[in-house]
Amino acid sequence: MRALYFSFTVCLSCIISFDALADDSFTWPQGQVMAVSLSYDDALDSQLDNAIPALNRRELKGSFYLTLASPTLMTRLDEWRAAAAQGHELGNHTIYHPCSASLPDREWVASYDNIDHYEVAEIVREVTVANGFLHAIDGRDERTYTPTCFDTVVSGEDYLPSIRNQFVSIKGFERVKQGFATAWGPAGISGEMLVERVKAESANGTRLFNIIFHGIGGDHLMTSSQAHEYLLQYLAENQEIYWTDSYIHIMKYVSQNQAGE
Repeated sequence: MRALYFSFTVCLSCIISFDALADDSFTWPQGQVMAVSLSYDDALDSQLDNAIPALNRRELKGSFYLTLASPTLMTRLDEWRAAAAQGHELGNHTIYHPCSASLPDREWVASYDNIDHYEVAEIVREVTVANGFLHAIDGRDERTYTPTCFDTVVSGEDYLPSIRNQFVSIKGFERVKQGFATAWGPAGISGEMLVERVKAESANGTRLFNIIFHGIGGDHLMTSSQAHEYLLQYLAENQEIYWTDSYIHIMKYVSQNQAGE
């Protein structure tokens, strides 16, 4: 059952890849201290019902990582297409959301969705086909990716090198200087706690803070609508400090302004 699918309430900086160094003189477009990427995984009803309207009210852009087997791709496709037209990013989160069944507390992973049994060619094909479907939804050719459950090993091999050339960036595995980016998947905490975490990341020198939500006011790994609204209001009122934009826009800016890139 997907409601139990991922314990994800800790910082993921320990698994972020740092392959290229950003110039120490790097700055965000308007001199902001930190960029904030708000992303939402799994193509959930509550994201269409609650997250997108809340973002739109404050003219903020989010990144929605669609699992294409989600029922909303059948029942609410026009709404996802409208979200893209409003400037939100539709990212790749595979077709079937495979995860590793061999890790602790993964009893919910079905045998046919067990990434441990995939071959690299299988996950590459799934990701590639998902990109084709996403293009059919929003007409865009550039894309970013969030690995499902942050599991990246199939048949004992890291598959990310085999798909990296399809994406502007892979969330959580950015090619940036160590300490530049962190990722966090909150659930069940207050708006005040969300804001305090943003402030703490900024104070620690983080330049890109990825906040990875799932359900907003419903569904699994839920953040309440009130807590989500509290965070959005804070970010909207402090745009001179935080650049809140889609992940693809942020990472394209990083690529264009990175030393040696």
